[in-house]
Amino acid sequence: MSLPSLKLNETHDTDLRSWVDSANADACPFPIQNLPYGVFRRAGGEETLRAGVAIGDQILDLPAAQAAGAFSGFDEATRHAAHAACAGSTLNALMALDPAAWSALRLAISRLLRTGSPHQTELAACLVPQARAEYGVPAAIGDYTDFYTSIHHATTVGKLFRPDNPLLPNYKWVPIGYHGRASSIAVSGQQFRRPVGQTRAPDAETPSFGPCKRLDYELELGIFIGGGNALGEPVPMSQAEDKVFGLCLLNDWSARDVQAWEYQPLGPFLSKSFASTISPWIVTLEALAPYRCSWTRPEGDPQPLPYLDAPTLRETGAIDLQLEVLIQTAAMREAGRPAQRLSLSNYRDAYWTVAQLVAHHTVNGCNLRPGDFLGSGTLSGPKPDEAGSLLELTTGGKTPITLAGGEKRVFLEDGDTIIMRAVARRDGLPLIGFGEVAGTVLPARLLA
Repeated sequence: MSLPSLKLNETHDTDLRSWVDSANADACPFPIQNLPYGVFRRAGGEETLRAGVAIGDQILDLPAAQAAGAFSGFDEATRHAAHAACAGSTLNALMALDPAAWSALRLAISRLLRTGSPHQTELAACLVPQARAEYGVPAAIGDYTDFYTSIHHATTVGKLFRPDNPLLPNYKWVPIGYHGRASSIAVSGQQFRRPVGQTRAPDAETPSFGPCKRLDYELELGIFIGGGNALGEPVPMSQAEDKVFGLCLLNDWSARDVQAWEYQPLGPFLSKSFASTISPWIVTLEALAPYRCSWTRPEGDPQPLPYLDAPTLRETGAIDLQLEVLIQTAAMREAGRPAQRLSLSNYRDAYWTVAQLVAHHTVNGCNLRPGDFLGSGTLSGPKPDEAGSLLELTTGGKTPITLAGGEKRVFLEDGDTIIMRAVARRDGLPLIGFGEVAGTVLPARLLA
């Protein structure tokens, strides 16, 4: 069965141009072939959050476009999808629809924003500059599950703690995950206090309490669930991507010293629940269809069990998506120096795919709902400079990183800002960007 997300249509035409001039610029992350969704409001105002679509350096205000009658000339299914997109301050109602409705709305928005659109005059008044907007979490997230899909991350971290047995035997057979905390997920620009908690030094007999000393970031992709599934009804691989509304960037901050003390036997708890930051824009799988690529397993590794396999998996199961992490310290900001790259990797190196995560999550009958959120887990590549965390880049804190200004980092310090970016690029095709996710560490708030 061919997955709907792999079918190309007129929205992917590389010759399309928009009457929004900034969308036609070289290396623009939001060309007319992208059209990601988010929720926003004008900065400094009193208005409620509303749905928008990124186009160039602008945002198309969807409720304003609907009020202007832009969708009145389309079929009933498209008008219904547009109404759902404009219902409330989140995208949950739109997410609850099916892929056909998502595709119909995307096609309508593409036609409205193309050069020559008869709606240019009225829609020009519905644009808001991205520089003058503030953003919200795109969905009311009911449940959040974080996975562990990078074998390179799992192996490198495993070597730090288990040199003789870095990769546990279940990793190559089952997508590993745990249920995280949805309430502390915030949108790019999040500032959070350094977490406090229990830690135990290697040479100590008892734990101590205080600020985390080994604060880290984790480069991940976030997966927003769409239509979901009923309790007790697993989603097969052939339908798994039908349940995915789109992808965003995720920084799943981690208190490594807290985690080391608390994680046995039930896994992460306070070391993960203090903050997670996502990018404001959700890029649809349809927009990423031209950037799909083959998925393979290393020679000698087990092939996935039948419920995690599909005819299309090896041909188009992966996504060619470049991932970048940068740091800007407080001193860099004060000196006017730009952020410095820490790593560059690619999502195609993930051991488990988006479809496999959805299929595995539901195979026991677990029901996913519109707006639920999955994290890919830290995405690291096979090379040392492709690591998605400081834990790996500094060899567990043993090898400090020297920044351009002479500062050194083992783990994050107060005032550090971490920025993550992602782009899909391929020769002859427009660049599809995710924007960026940025978060800043503030000093700990100690108990009185």
